[in-house]
Amino acid sequence: MNIIPQTLSLKHQMRMPKSAPQNRPPLFLMLHGYGSNASDLISLAPFLDERLLVVSAEAPISLGGGARAWFDLQFTALGLVGDLAQAQESLNGLKYFIREVVDSYGPDPTRIYVSGFSQGSIMSLAVTLTDPDLLAGTVLLSGKLPDLANEVQASTSKFVGLPIFVAHGVHDQTLPIGLGREQREFLNELPFALTYKEYDMGHEVNQQCLSDVKSWLTTALDGPRRMPVPANVSQ
Repeated sequence: MNIIPQTLSLKHQMRMPKSAPQNRPPLFLMLHGYGSNASDLISLAPFLDERLLVVSAEAPISLGGGARAWFDLQFTALGLVGDLAQAQESLNGLKYFIREVVDSYGPDPTRIYVSGFSQGSIMSLAVTLTDPDLLAGTVLLSGKLPDLANEVQASTSKFVGLPIFVAHGVHDQTLPIGLGREQREFLNELPFALTYKEYDMGHEVNQQCLSDVKSWLTTALDGPRRMPVPANVSQ
């Protein structure tokens, strides 16, 4: 792990590629969940493909005590509701940050993968739905659909063959498994190359899930940027 001077718009931690067949390595951007920070997901970097430049970004909103968020959550009569204005601001900031990373650290701009856990998964899917041309693939861990997902998505033709890996725990009590299956149903209606998997876990990333993410990423790195034909797989 490398902790570097924070000259970009978002604080971040990174792991440099250990094995890169080219001068411009693929980028794997990791987005943490509500109440966490950049130190969380970077701990998974040693288990990922060594060719990747791994960047763990820190959300802009402080909750105190080192905890961060991409948008605030409020308990209402309708349940837990996110601040949509903050979510949109964070989404815009993430896209800007990705371009900063490309300019500053020189990863391959055609091989950018975004991944998130929980609230970070929501933000990762929001980037995917609104700016798919920016990405070569997406990994969604224990998340849910962004609010107003249908209203904000880009042209469907831009989704064709874009690989997405979705993982969810069947015992998740924070974001129940029904929300993962809702993601699957939504994404299956679009021309993504979707892989959906459920695991015997709660709101977490267990060893089997991490192993599957690593295998999925390695396959993606060794293949074309876009799948020629969507090949949706659910397990």
